[in-house]
Formats: sequence, structure tokens, C-alpha cells
Amino acid sequence: MFILTMGLNHHTAPIDIREKLVFKESEEEMALVTLQQEKSILENVIISTCNRTEIVAVVDQIHTGRYYLKRFMANWFQMDMEKIEPYLFFHEETDAVNHLYKVTAGLDSLVLGETQILGQVKHAFEIAKQTATTGTLLNKLFREVVTFAKKVHHHTKINENAVSVSYAAVEVAKKLYGSLDNKKIVLVGAGEMSELALQNLAGSGIADITIINRTKSNAELLANQFQAKVGAYENMNEHLMLADIVLVSTSAAEPIIKQAAMQDLMEQKASSMLVIDIGLPRNVEHDCSYIPNFHLYDIDDLAGVVSANSLERQRIVLELENTIEAEVRNFFEWEKQLGVVPVIRALREKALDMQEVTMTSLENKLPGLTEREYIQIGKHMKSIINQMLKQPISELKEMSVEEDATTSIEHFKRIFGLSETDVTVIEKEQAETRS
Repeated sequence: MFILTMGLNHHTAPIDIREKLVFKESEEEMALVTLQQEKSILENVIISTCNRTEIVAVVDQIHTGRYYLKRFMANWFQMDMEKIEPYLFFHEETDAVNHLYKVTAGLDSLVLGETQILGQVKHAFEIAKQTATTGTLLNKLFREVVTFAKKVHHHTKINENAVSVSYAAVEVAKKLYGSLDNKKIVLVGAGEMSELALQNLAGSGIADITIINRTKSNAELLANQFQAKVGAYENMNEHLMLADIVLVSTSAAEPIIKQAAMQDLMEQKASSMLVIDIGLPRNVEHDCSYIPNFHLYDIDDLAGVVSANSLERQRIVLELENTIEAEVRNFFEWEKQLGVVPVIRALREKALDMQEVTMTSLENKLPGLTEREYIQIGKHMKSIINQMLKQPISELKEMSVEEDATTSIEHFKRIFGLSETDVTVIEKEQAETRS
């Protein structure tokens, strides 16, 4: 079994490609099940956010695993494999695990050290676990990765004053307008990104904020938190006519702000308008950027602003990379030890079989034993067995991570009289349990 990651992110693919390869939340479970049915795929988790779509899988072979992951992606999004292949990256084994640690800790994000990705990775794992597409390896890996990322954010300053996409949006507005006093802003969408934007706008001198959302009650909840107004979704263009700054972040699959409508609106509008689209797929048609006085920014346009991270946080990243390497080594040592679990179980079962035979013989030879005495003798015998097996089992685990592990384990089995049949039976039982 091998761990293989395939994906695309803000490093490898522009936004016009990324937005076409986003798994809808309503289709997550079906995507997981469909991928699990592909040849070579033994376990899988799909992570899909505004900046990345990545699949972490356990495969029986690397080469065939790569092919079937690509085929699944192409089939799911109804695109030619050759068209998406240039934007995909692959990580295998240690590189795959190392990458997942960095992603979850926010070290691979557009916003260095951001915490939102931790929740997104945790959500992806929970959905996969509920859908039964994870097993021994990915369950262990994702639990370790999430725990590590939590410690990183709790014990380091990596996310202290972290620059966010929403913060970058406010900085772009300041560069265009200077002071934001008396500027009118319209937020289209009432999700997490809109809430983060409002938090960054709170100290920027903007008093006139209107929130527009298809579900009005969600807009009202957000407006109450930030003393903002609520606008009717069907009257969006009327609100845009009065706006200086528009921030758009919805889960719509298609653009909700169209070029033709904005062309008409800007011909009537007396002033320029800054529109920042942080939706993925994009919520504003790209052709709107050609309209005079319509200043359009998308997520990729904000990259230059958010890259200005402090030297202190860069130093922390270097330290964390060393820590991550140690975590990765520990994970693969654990994985190697999985291979000796059937041997350990076979050894224990052989010892317990010997105990059972001895207890039966004892019962026949000492018929006067009371039930209490019989039970006590059994407990003491089991205790002796556990004590005697403790050191051999510990040594076996050490052998499993050595270079000549296979030879050492074979010697161990011969010393304790364990046949291949003994071990194979246990391995089959484990495989049936996992399936």
C-alpha cells in the first residue's frame, strides 16, 4: 500500500482552471464513493477549497494509482485528461504526508499561517470517514495531522496577525481610495469570507455597509453583528449603483454579476467602483474587468498583497518544517510496525492456546479445584504469558523499522514456531475487518 496525493492549487493552476475543478459540497459523498470504486484506490479523502482541490489516497500501486486518480478527476468534471494534466501535481509516500502536514498547518496557503484550512481539512476527513472511504492508514494520518496543526496554532505565532484574503481586499481598497471614510460598501454573500471581511473593515472608517444575500435571514444575522444594513437580493443592481466598494463571496456555481448588466450600470454611474471577487468559482464575469471605471480583483490578484508576511513568521515556518519531518518519520515507522501486527497476534494466540491446553490438563489432573481457584490460576498464567511476551514483542517492533526487517521477522517467526499459515489467517481477518 502506498500514500499518493494528486491535486492542483494556487501554485500550479490559475483561477480560471481551479474554478472548474471544485467539488460541490452537496456532491462530496458521491465523489468519495465514486473514486473508491476505481481500480487501485483503497482509501481516499477529497479536500476542496477556494485555493486547492486535492485528493489524498491509499493505492495498491503508484503508477496505476496516478492514472486512476487522473481519470476520476477528468470524468467527474467532464474534461479531457490531457487538458487538466499540466496543472496537476503528485506527491508520493513521504512527500505526500509532508505536504498534508504543511497544508493543514497553513504553511502552503495563499495566506501563510491561516487557520481556515485546518477546519476544511478536518471537515474533509470527517466526511470521508462517515462515507467509509478511509481505513487504517488515512484515519491515523489525518488524526495526527489535525492534532499537529492545532498545536502549531496554539503554541506558535504563525497565525498572529496573519494576513488574510479579506485583509488584502481592504488593503486594495485603501490603495485605490486612500481613506475609506464615507465610502459605501456592499457585501454580496453572508458566509465566512464575508464575516472575515467585515472584521477587517470594522476599523477602517466605513460606516455605510449593506449586506445582500439570496437567503435574507443569513444576511440579517451578519448585519446584526456589525451594525450593517440588509439589501434585497433582487434589487442588487440598485445597491451597486450607490456603492464605492463591492466584495462578492457566494457559493454560486455561475457568475451572478454579469458583464452586460454592469456595462449598463457603469454608463449611468457617476463614480468608479472597486469590485473584489473572492468566490470560487468566480462570482463576477471576467469580462467586467474591461468596463471603464470597473476595477475588478479576484483571489489571484490579491496574492501580491498577502505575500508580505513578517520575517518572524518565516522563521517559524523553517522551524516547523524540521518538526514536520520528524512527524513524517514517526508516521512511517508506525506504518512499518503495522506489518508485524499479524505476527504479534499470532504469537499471542499461540501462547493463549498453550494456556488453554494446560488449564484443561490441570482441570483433569486436579478435579478438586474450586471454580474460584481455577479462575485465579488462569489469571496468573495469563499474567506470566504477558510478562514473557512483552520483551520479544518490543524487540519485534524495533526490528520492523530496520533495513533488514523482513529477514529479522522471519528469524523471529522461526524462533517462536510461527508458521506462515498462522500469520496469514490473522492477515485475512484484518483485511475483512477493514473492508
